[in-house]
Amino acid sequence: MTAPTAYEKHDHHQCIDEALLAARKICKKNGARLTALREQVLSKVWQSHRPLGAYAILELLSDEGQGHPAPPTVYRALDFLQENGLVHRLASLNAYIGCDAPGRAHDSQFLICRHCQITVEVASDSVSSALKTCAERRDFAILHSSVEIVGECPNCQQAQS
Repeated sequence: MTAPTAYEKHDHHQCIDEALLAARKICKKNGARLTALREQVLSKVWQSHRPLGAYAILELLSDEGQGHPAPPTVYRALDFLQENGLVHRLASLNAYIGCDAPGRAHDSQFLICRHCQITVEVASDSVSSALKTCAERRDFAILHSSVEIVGECPNCQQAQS
């Protein structure tokens, strides 16, 4: 069975559970400490397949009675999650999205719906290869790439017609 695409109707709790399970395994393997706050931040990032900024995460934590962590605490948690390959930062939105292939270094492309903000991570080897070829032609060494593509998801396309 294939995992549903972000814009397909599905149980987000399953996404959260799978992300937390993967995070625990990865952190144990790497000897990294996955604190309760880091788990809470990761679960918020995975709750809707929409990118969330640090202040939105802070608000969600406060709304659920998780206390009032300071912004630097949430930023440190996000940095930890990113360093361990559990989330990606979307530069154009200054927000974070859960990683579909956690714990594995990879270049990603993101399809971002301009209306509902649902974001789908795709990892296309052919796109990464094409970018690498273009960079090599200009004697440029790519360290990491992340491509953000803005468009309309099928649900928003249908709503527009």
